[in-house]
Amino acid sequence: IERPASVIKELVENALDAGAARVDIEIEAGGKRLIRVRDDGSGIAADELPIALARHATSKITSLADLESVATLGFRGEALPSIASVAKVAVTSRPQSAEHAVLIRIDGGDQAEPQPAAHPAGTTVEVRDLFFNVPARRKFLRTDATEQGHILRFVERLALSRPDVGFRVTSGGRTLIDAPATAAGDVAAQSAARIARILGAELITRGLRLEHRAGPVEIHGWIGAPTAARAQGDQQFWYVNGRAVRDRLLMNAVPLGYRDVLYHGRHPTYVLHLSIDPTLVDVNAHPQKLEVRFRDSRQIHDFVFRAIERLLATNVTSDRLAQPPALAPTGATPRGYGLPL
Repeated sequence: IERPASVIKELVENALDAGAARVDIEIEAGGKRLIRVRDDGSGIAADELPIALARHATSKITSLADLESVATLGFRGEALPSIASVAKVAVTSRPQSAEHAVLIRIDGGDQAEPQPAAHPAGTTVEVRDLFFNVPARRKFLRTDATEQGHILRFVERLALSRPDVGFRVTSGGRTLIDAPATAAGDVAAQSAARIARILGAELITRGLRLEHRAGPVEIHGWIGAPTAARAQGDQQFWYVNGRAVRDRLLMNAVPLGYRDVLYHGRHPTYVLHLSIDPTLVDVNAHPQKLEVRFRDSRQIHDFVFRAIERLLATNVTSDRLAQPPALAPTGATPRGYGLPL
């Protein structure tokens, strides 16, 4: 736990692993004074709630085989106890089948007895006074605005990966992010609607839909037209099996695919998802799970850049990139994008 955004990352990923369809996040003072994450997921049973706050306790890994093919966002059992050791935490949870919820409080690692509480099905985690007992770490936090910016950036990144889940972030009564779950239907349409909501419509109206598969590996998502490249690489998003990553191998493969159509110093925009057999990738290679290791990294690198290169070669001279079509309405299938390779 380095900053408020780290807390929100762990809590929101737990909510998604619990099957939440909506996640509400409330912050105060950039998350330093308060972080409250509420979800409508499966909840935690009363007898398991104290265990969930114990270090290395997790229900997501039950065998060595599970560890070798991790399919959840969290799996180490470190997040809740780490947060509870440096903040004042209250967890209220109720499974759908339970008659009432259970509340448990932890103050800097000291756990109180669980008690009954009123709460709808799902879980709410409230984190107050982050680093109250570690002043040396608290003084390294930035201004409220800066910490809030890190939180919003993370939520945007996660919202782009899960258009089927609604996300809402509020602070001081103001709504900072409101991304309702997109209508069920075509996956490409759902993705397009969420991208337009978070990043704006340009990536969709001036971009290309990428879909390509080779054996156990598939890439899909949206890439921007060369003419829509930016001076900064601030709209570049990679996901591996639904997990947001900033992996050097993947990030280097994309500009290589643009090498013949992009001016030097410009950065392409993209939202790309790589789906791969979990046994072929190690997601436990980075402390914050931001990087992954592939069993055959060279093959993955070539697969990504050649898929992008072929799509651009087919469409870069097309009138579709010079005269972008109107963005399809939410829930409708986008029209006029590049055909799958």
